[in-house]
Amino acid sequence: MCEAHACGPAVGRRAFLAALAALPACSRAFLGRVGETDAARRLTEWPQPGHAAVPTVAAAFIHRRWADLKFAWPGGAYDVDLERRRYTGLLTEAAREIGVRIELREGHIRDAAESAAFVQQVADSRPDAALALLLDRHGVAWSTAAKLGETGVPTLVFAPIGAAFTSNVAPLAHRPGVYVVSSLDFGCVWDGLRMVKAHRQMADSRALVFRGAKEEEEKRLPDLGTTLRVLPTSAFVEEFRRTPVDPQVREVTRQFVRRARRVVEPSESDLLNSCRTYFTALRLMARERADAITMDCLGPASQGLIPVPCFAWAMLNDAGLPAACEADLNALPTLMLARYLCNRPGFQQDPVPDTSLNALVGSHCVCPTRLCGLDQPPHPFEIRSHHSGTGVAIRTFWGPGGPVTIVQFVGTRRLLLASGVVLNNVPIPPAGGCRTAVTVGVAGLRDAVDAKGFHQVFLCGDLAYLFRAYAQLYGIEVQPV
Repeated sequence: MCEAHACGPAVGRRAFLAALAALPACSRAFLGRVGETDAARRLTEWPQPGHAAVPTVAAAFIHRRWADLKFAWPGGAYDVDLERRRYTGLLTEAAREIGVRIELREGHIRDAAESAAFVQQVADSRPDAALALLLDRHGVAWSTAAKLGETGVPTLVFAPIGAAFTSNVAPLAHRPGVYVVSSLDFGCVWDGLRMVKAHRQMADSRALVFRGAKEEEEKRLPDLGTTLRVLPTSAFVEEFRRTPVDPQVREVTRQFVRRARRVVEPSESDLLNSCRTYFTALRLMARERADAITMDCLGPASQGLIPVPCFAWAMLNDAGLPAACEADLNALPTLMLARYLCNRPGFQQDPVPDTSLNALVGSHCVCPTRLCGLDQPPHPFEIRSHHSGTGVAIRTFWGPGGPVTIVQFVGTRRLLLASGVVLNNVPIPPAGGCRTAVTVGVAGLRDAVDAKGFHQVFLCGDLAYLFRAYAQLYGIEVQPV
């Protein structure tokens, strides 16, 4: 990750990306933390198509002969062959750790004919992305990058210091479909590759949606490509009735309770039934080979057909399985993108203005605990009832002073985005509403009353750079919250 935009607690790039690449079995890892059994391990092993995605990137180095570089940047003192070999090694490492297939052109592009041939190859083969590695400020370097951006294939451009003036970078820096790195920090290229990986994962993923009274024909989210498998809410209710309180349900419940600061309202029966809901979701996701889930939960929960699924949804998100409340098809892809792009769960929340602080309170009964990353320690939490006084919910405590990113898809072509900082955890009581309530001061927000969106996702960390760059690479409009 670009060091200037590191998110959350300091995590080494290699460790971060190794954890990201190793997470197809994330639900198994979670169960291992809370009490794994052989039956539980088998239950959570299913082929998740989003995790299996391996995008292809067509890449090429572009520079003239060393003899032609002497009196023009990067200069005759710049060992271009050595640097090409070094960057090749870094690129190979990134591809292996992130899970991207790099098709690197042999040699390097030196002239207009070779440039045209590479651009045409990209235009014809339509890889997931193209990567231009510019080790020259002159010749065909920047013109090749510009022409790649015109093919409609998402284009990554890397120019180390010495290969660009501002006049070279400016024409491409804000062009939709292009992501430009002018830096010695090759970690920013890793960011670009992660964006490509995340977008392909979004396209290959299957999301399970429970709503309404009948099964619907499978459909795909426009532009993002995620397949939606829509089943009636009764299918979840029926599976819940078939899910017993067995030893693994008891063990996972016991271990989760041991991690909590305290249990306030819920009874043992409430806890076991909520854990049944978690296993119900896992069974259904495994059956449908789904990467993510959402449900119009308020109807069946208010009728007493199932417990409120807040506890289960928090556990799923902590396991790296995005779970959105209330069948919200803006929140669901937002949580999925956060999972794929940032390796962390998000907090889908109801926005409340705090007019005394001119701040935004995010309030909901579903909040994950591994807010800083799936491979990071959980935040402190306590186990509460849902705000209705029934079932089980999680109250997660956010770290005051910590950075927050606020993000939400609105449709699939617009992204609300802002940065902020945690001001406090709202005391409950005397406050009412949902069980987790965190106050965030939002940068650039004149009046919290005017904040845009609903069910925006709060993410722990300074991650706006990644989402903004992703949106530019894929032609998504960004608007402030």
